[in-house]
Amino acid sequence: MSTKLSDRINALKASATLAMAAKARELRAEGKDIIGLSLGEPDFNTPDFIKDAAIQAVNDNYNSYTPVDGYVELKDAIITKFKRDNNLAYDRSQIVVSTGAKQSLYNVAQVYINPGDEVILPCPYWVSYSDIIKLSGGEPVEVKTSIDTDFKMTAKELEAAITPKTKMLWYSSPCNPSGSIYSKEELRALADVLQKYPDIIVVSDEIYEHINYVGGHASMAQFEDMYDRTVTVNGVAKAFAMTGWRIGYIGAPTAIARACNKIQGQVTSGANCIAQRAVISALEAPVSKIQYMVDEFKERRQLILKLLSEIPGFACNEPEGAFYVFPDISHYFGKTLQGQTIDNATDFSMFLLEKANVATVTGIAFGNSNCIRISYAASTEQIIEAVKRIKEALS
Repeated sequence: MSTKLSDRINALKASATLAMAAKARELRAEGKDIIGLSLGEPDFNTPDFIKDAAIQAVNDNYNSYTPVDGYVELKDAIITKFKRDNNLAYDRSQIVVSTGAKQSLYNVAQVYINPGDEVILPCPYWVSYSDIIKLSGGEPVEVKTSIDTDFKMTAKELEAAITPKTKMLWYSSPCNPSGSIYSKEELRALADVLQKYPDIIVVSDEIYEHINYVGGHASMAQFEDMYDRTVTVNGVAKAFAMTGWRIGYIGAPTAIARACNKIQGQVTSGANCIAQRAVISALEAPVSKIQYMVDEFKERRQLILKLLSEIPGFACNEPEGAFYVFPDISHYFGKTLQGQTIDNATDFSMFLLEKANVATVTGIAFGNSNCIRISYAASTEQIIEAVKRIKEALS
């Protein structure tokens, strides 16, 4: 039987990060010693107090379908977290818990974007933004930034990108993949531009909020004139080392939250019961309980920046948050290395995989063709060995 897949799926690109991780697993299965610096996944175990809460939930017989938008107790914990950490006041009708922040983003796109609507994406952006927008019929509008501006979009650049078709602005801070953080003043400048265009909604992805090395996290929704126009997306995967638990959430204008609840009810329904109970404990705990992971990431950041600075042709900004470096490696374009011609960032990333046995991700997947993303959510020993291999392969 001939199987003709939908145009929608045929047009969809596979996630570059997941594809590289799968390729690395294939090579390991063949016996190659691959160091994986492609996935954004902390190498810490989930803290014991969170695991204990999950075990308690099992013993308390939490095993039934959950409310589509999340347990009331979890929504209340999220409301408290938003107020404590971000000075944002939401009520239960504005909170939706989903199966990971990725589903939160997908829900928002599905309920707000119509075919032909434009969504502004400062580059670099998280790898799935563009395709999620396209799946919803929208048109991503990329705003190019560079290492010279710390990969951040200016107010002037935002205004130049706005057209009568602009429906939304999506960004992350701290940013995946650059690690850049928008200050309160920088967000205010963007908000001032958006005041001229009251129909544009902002999606603020704050999943790396607590992995911040400079302090002073700012949310777009903290501005009174942007509160009703901002969807704040967050989750527990990164800061709490809970990637596999799959819990994300939004604080949003009530109409958008209700719409997300509606679509989720037809697709996945409520998120996992045990994971939700565990996340209540995670969010109710003081942020200081996860500071040890942030401190370790900060040390690894300094280590990898020092090591990469010793390789000719690597230009790095200093990330202020998250756990990635995003070096510009365009110095190598047009060069032939060990018989392979490097024409772009994808060629360079594949060269490192094949010749150095180190998995990274091409910057093309993030909207920047001159860079690669390297995750330092790995042990100190792996980081040292990986950069040593890269240096030897390029020498």
